[in-house]
Amino acid sequence: MRAIRISEWGGPEVLRLVEDAPMPEPGDGEVLIRVTRAGINFADTHARENSYLARYELPMTPGAEVAGIVERGAGGLEEGTRVAALLGTGGYAEYAVAPAASVVPIPAGVSDGVALALLLQGLTAWHLYKTSARLAQGESVVVIAAAGGVGSLAVQLAAPFGAGRVIGTASSPEKRELVLSLGADAAVDPAEEDLAGALIEANGGERVDVVLEMAGGRVFDAALTALAPLGRLVTYGIASREPNTVATGALMRRSQAVVGFWLMHVLGRPEWVEAPLTDLFARVARGELRVVEGETYPLSEAARAHEDLQARRTSGKLLLDPLA
Repeated sequence: MRAIRISEWGGPEVLRLVEDAPMPEPGDGEVLIRVTRAGINFADTHARENSYLARYELPMTPGAEVAGIVERGAGGLEEGTRVAALLGTGGYAEYAVAPAASVVPIPAGVSDGVALALLLQGLTAWHLYKTSARLAQGESVVVIAAAGGVGSLAVQLAAPFGAGRVIGTASSPEKRELVLSLGADAAVDPAEEDLAGALIEANGGERVDVVLEMAGGRVFDAALTALAPLGRLVTYGIASREPNTVATGALMRRSQAVVGFWLMHVLGRPEWVEAPLTDLFARVARGELRVVEGETYPLSEAARAHEDLQARRTSGKLLLDPLA
């Protein structure tokens, strides 16, 4: 089968297309899926370097999520069922194997891109608010990288989940226009020299209650500076590759919380997956939630997709077509 294989850790150039990769074999409780679309996530750029929270072994096919058709079923999933699935690795390929517990049928009328966006980015955004930030009615929210896959959904979920003023950051005028169109009250350039001041100004001169942060480095520091007493900063990524150190005394002085979130910790709990996904799919069906679908890249151009993603040239959900 066709697949992207990594034989050494490094930049986008290590993503190489092979035409004769071995077919994966499903084990007990696993489903074989013929992939129609593979999702691309920022975490994939870390996996490519072996610098993510999980550790990988070479050779490796990256890709943590796929949409496609069940070729060999398990766990009540029948052949021919259209599904989306989360997997550890192996998504950038024509066929993939996933645990049956991580596979969900795609509702009729929902595209592969929408299903994949909700399965990973949507589920992340839902838990950032409900599980980690514990957003309270009327609280102000800052969404970092608000034009991205998680961010674009988080902006839209903020008000329905009870937020007051919603502020997003985005790196270009076009992206900031998108963020405003999704329902944000203000959009801020993260390159502002005084980013903390810009966030406070965007909140009417008040410090903010909740920040959803995935950049790390100076953006994390600025967001923490802009956080109000009793505020919560939820960190779910380190896109800058610049980890941060937090002083416990500073947190105590302002009664603040810094909370980490990794989606893998909720996936083993069906009640933390099924109910949120049902909610998200229902919001899409009612027209209350819009998935921003970005570019679909040929599998042969996976390296270009990673280059675009890291250069912040993309918006919304990015996909790979395994047959192109």
